[in-house]
Amino acid sequence: MAEDVLIGIDLGTTVLKVGAFGAASGRCVGAVSRRLPVRFTADGGRELDAALIDRALDGAFSELRRGIGGRWGRVSGVGVAAQGGSTMMAERSTGRAVTPMYLWNDARASGWVSRLAEEHDRPFWRRLFCFDMPPTGLGRLAWLRDQRPDLFRARFIHIGAGEYVFRRLTGIWRQDAGNAIQVGSYNARTRRLDGAALGLLGIPLEFVAPLRQGHETAEVVQEAARAFRIAEGIAVTGPYIDQEASYLSAAGAGSNPLQVSMGTAWVGNFTLPAGMRGGSPSQLVLPPLLERGPFVIQPLYAGNSTWDWALETFAGRPHTVPPRAAGALKSAAAVFSRAMLPHPGLVCIPYCVQQNPLRRDEYGGGVYLGVGTGTSKSDFLRATALGLVCELGRVFAGLAGSGAVDAVVLGGGASKGAYFRQLAGLAFGRLPVLWQADYNMSAARGSLFALSPRAASASQFRRVEAPVELAEPFGRAFEIYESAFAEVYGRNPDLRPYQWRAK
Repeated sequence: MAEDVLIGIDLGTTVLKVGAFGAASGRCVGAVSRRLPVRFTADGGRELDAALIDRALDGAFSELRRGIGGRWGRVSGVGVAAQGGSTMMAERSTGRAVTPMYLWNDARASGWVSRLAEEHDRPFWRRLFCFDMPPTGLGRLAWLRDQRPDLFRARFIHIGAGEYVFRRLTGIWRQDAGNAIQVGSYNARTRRLDGAALGLLGIPLEFVAPLRQGHETAEVVQEAARAFRIAEGIAVTGPYIDQEASYLSAAGAGSNPLQVSMGTAWVGNFTLPAGMRGGSPSQLVLPPLLERGPFVIQPLYAGNSTWDWALETFAGRPHTVPPRAAGALKSAAAVFSRAMLPHPGLVCIPYCVQQNPLRRDEYGGGVYLGVGTGTSKSDFLRATALGLVCELGRVFAGLAGSGAVDAVVLGGGASKGAYFRQLAGLAFGRLPVLWQADYNMSAARGSLFALSPRAASASQFRRVEAPVELAEPFGRAFEIYESAFAEVYGRNPDLRPYQWRAK
């Protein structure tokens, strides 16, 4: 007898991914990706119209339905995962969006975030959120209130990407803790919605959606059933922040793995074991996912925006047309086939989308040290990749050596580069480093956990074999990176690595 099919949705920062998975086997029977046409503005804006989200979702479902044919009649559930930290205003009663979706990396609210930081000290934010600074989404609400005060009325609701998709399927407003904490409405200590931070802006707590409880589900409503040609009343789970869902798809790789997403932003996700306490100035602490300790999302200050720039600058132009994108990646692979590491002493701190360390009101904090007249474009490319991985190692060195995690699982777009996988294998040499072969569908798969733990955790993992002959030179390069970091950024307390201790 044919098995039921589950549909996982991952509304990412720049790509929508929808996958179909066997409910019992977890086998992926179909997958579709759609590029999201994000609009960039001259003042640092990153936004996406709700109509384009709907169009991408409708088109992805139609393509997937055609692709799996008769299996579509066996769809028995849907999971929703999405980027966290996004902002959209919608009509509470109808779900109609009245603003674009402002993405988590929209920079227009930076001034409002700085003002909030000046008005309230670090202990205030730490008591609420377990990190040291105002949430970016809270600053964005302040910015939006300044731009559109007419929207801050009872008839409207603040939502993120996950809430938008979840309501379209179920007719219910519900948010995940990962999005809530980034807008300032979730208390990481009490694990409940909390209006203290929103109250600073005069915004009532009722202005945000209710919080998802555990792995609860809802049902597909008639309108969505007609639109997507699925059965009314089947279960919908979520919404999950994409980091939660990706972790659920990788959790079976060890008893307590560190799952690393090497995507638009590089992020490490893990469960803090019983008997340990840890933290950093930028962590997100969410409710347990697997009936263990708190779930921790630790973002890095570097990611694929830096790598995309390096590819364009040192290996071609990857964002013009697809053939040239493929050409840039092919050129990069050739560079690393000749040598994995740059010339000795060349180091890159890959903070290209962060504040300038010399002028705090300017952006561009990337640094290259050790540049000589013989430094080539290939060396710059190698140094950028090495810097990204050294930053990963710097942030998680204490955790990796603590016994708190027993494996490292790599996923996200950059992980498809063998050089990144091998460099990561060198950075975490004391732990097994695994690559999630279906990383592109990890969040879509993990969103199905409440419907089928088997389907959610059925990823295939491959062991990364780090080049042994590079262990010693990589170790020296990492020492140089740490020294350079201490010289340039060592006085900034916001950039401390993740630190842990026994309770």
